[in-house]
Amino acid sequence: MIFWLIFLGLITYFIVGRSVAGITRTPVWLLWLVLMTPALIWTGWTSIYGENTPPPRVLIWGPFLICPLLYWLLVRLGRRPMSRPQAGQQQDKIRTSVKQQPTLKLDPTVQSKLKDCFPWSVYYLTEIEYRPQVVVCRGRLRTTPEVAYQRIRSNIEAEFGDRFLVLFQEGWNNQSQPFFTLFPNPHVNSTAKNQSEKLTRPGLALGLLAATGVTTTFIGTISIAGVSREAVLADPKLLLLGLPYALALMLILGIHELGHYLTARYYDIRTTLPYFIPVPFFLGTFGAFIQIRSAIPNRKAVFDVGIAGPVAGLVATLPLLLWGLAHSQVVPENPDANFLSFSLTALDPKRSTLLVLLSKLVLGSALTPDSAIQLHPVAVAGYLGLVVTALNLMPVGQLDGGHVVHALFGQRTAVLIGHVTRFLVLILATIKREFLLWAIALLFMPVYDEPALNDVSTLDNWRDLAGLLAISLLLMIILPAPMAITQLLLGG
Repeated sequence: MIFWLIFLGLITYFIVGRSVAGITRTPVWLLWLVLMTPALIWTGWTSIYGENTPPPRVLIWGPFLICPLLYWLLVRLGRRPMSRPQAGQQQDKIRTSVKQQPTLKLDPTVQSKLKDCFPWSVYYLTEIEYRPQVVVCRGRLRTTPEVAYQRIRSNIEAEFGDRFLVLFQEGWNNQSQPFFTLFPNPHVNSTAKNQSEKLTRPGLALGLLAATGVTTTFIGTISIAGVSREAVLADPKLLLLGLPYALALMLILGIHELGHYLTARYYDIRTTLPYFIPVPFFLGTFGAFIQIRSAIPNRKAVFDVGIAGPVAGLVATLPLLLWGLAHSQVVPENPDANFLSFSLTALDPKRSTLLVLLSKLVLGSALTPDSAIQLHPVAVAGYLGLVVTALNLMPVGQLDGGHVVHALFGQRTAVLIGHVTRFLVLILATIKREFLLWAIALLFMPVYDEPALNDVSTLDNWRDLAGLLAISLLLMIILPAPMAITQLLLGG
């Protein structure tokens, strides 16, 4: 318990320092203390009264209701003054991954050429705003978003070459009409081109892969197979017991990120190779990631890149999980088990709707309402694959689920969905404490996703259906099986 509190505290302090230190004068340590108050209260209660004595409702709901409000007030009271252009940029939510360039200045001749790039029959230009690093062109859309973006972007490229990146975004703050934004293109100079040649570092990727193989094998031996450290030191061959868990987990995580990587390459999006994150505790790894280093062309690409990882990871997860369940043991139910109990404690499959369906499919009549499953190491990795898929499908910010809802509904609705999701997971954490770390992580995560170049065009019906299925999959993984399903499948 103390280890997880320290670990959570370090992560919280890092996130607070990165997210608000530049916009408020309120000390980071004070903001950190406010956010850590619920965890500190619950840890103190558990230390005094034990895990079997739940805290009173006032200690559960009080910190959740008061601390976020107090955090927001402290940030607002210490807020640093913002210059007018910056305020305007934040107001329009203009976000891009390109590096800042010198102040953009257009002479009268260039201004005239820019106006000529907007045919009145496609996009009736009414206003041009000149700001540091950006030109905002507002008007009325007179055709479909796809036609407007392609036509105007082609006109600008024909007139100015590759001088500008052209973004097409939804209106914000009750502005119903979408607007165009022009940024200086950072890839027109030799420095950026040299950087693109060094984008992938196979040596680093292989080194992290090997290190993660070592840490996951070690954790698989100690935490999953239940071998003591002393026994491992006395006989290093025992580390072979951790290989099934390590290989299965790394395969799932690797295929997940490979789905993102290959889809990004399909759309000619500059991206790094998948990099694993090895740690000598917890699961042996914090997962893997890729970094996208160029703008995404449209919402269709945002959707495809976002959903490719969970789909690829699920395709790898299901066969391993089914095989692992077939080699697992059915044991009596452990009342202390929770959603994340999967190694030395038997897992109650009823805590996940999808898991109970898969378990019944494999184990058949051996699974009863009062039974749990002692997971095989490969099944542990498969179950973690489901957990990772669920976490990534959370519709918040730059998580895969955030990309999906952004592509489905646009930035404004996606931001609202992100806020609602954080609140609902926070409520869920009061019922199931294993979701507390998720709730805190989502609380600090920005709810805004990076916009695509054409962030206005909508998706086709097949992608809409796939997005809704992805959200349904998330709910099936994290929500417990309804009573009707458990009675139908397990009886009792």
